[in-house]
Amino acid sequence: MDKKSVTTQEDLMAVINLLEDGGITYWIDGGWGVDLLAGRQTRIHRDIDIDFDATQTEKLLDMLLEYGYKVDTDWKPVRIELYSEQYGYLDIHPFVLNEDGSAKQADLEGGWYEFDKEIFGTALFLEKTIPCISLEGQKLFHSDYELRDKDKHDLSVLENISKV
Repeated sequence: MDKKSVTTQEDLMAVINLLEDGGITYWIDGGWGVDLLAGRQTRIHRDIDIDFDATQTEKLLDMLLEYGYKVDTDWKPVRIELYSEQYGYLDIHPFVLNEDGSAKQADLEGGWYEFDKEIFGTALFLEKTIPCISLEGQKLFHSDYELRDKDKHDLSVLENISKV
């Protein structure tokens, strides 16, 4: 059986509702985060990227496993990718949140990425205010690596948002 390789708007909203019902502090990132900022879906998405409060890692994993996800890639403390036959892929990223609103995320070499509080924002999507990485944060997260076609698309969407 082929794995579900597309996450839909319905999958996104189901996951957001699960996070909120579970009291998880989160921000949608990646392609869906760009689309939240755009206020509409602009492309097909393989997964849903979620940045979340690292102190809630075990709680979040327990919730997702109970919901039917299974761990597909475990690169703790950097990221964990999960898969559900019903909802597709999730890519979750633990963030250590600081009192001043800034955050840091572990990198694969044992160091840290440091982020100012301005990377965190919200967007109105389907008449719901959803926590997501801000326009500035998305531009930052789409830098310092070789861009794929989907990244170029996302940057184009972000540029159009900047012009509004």
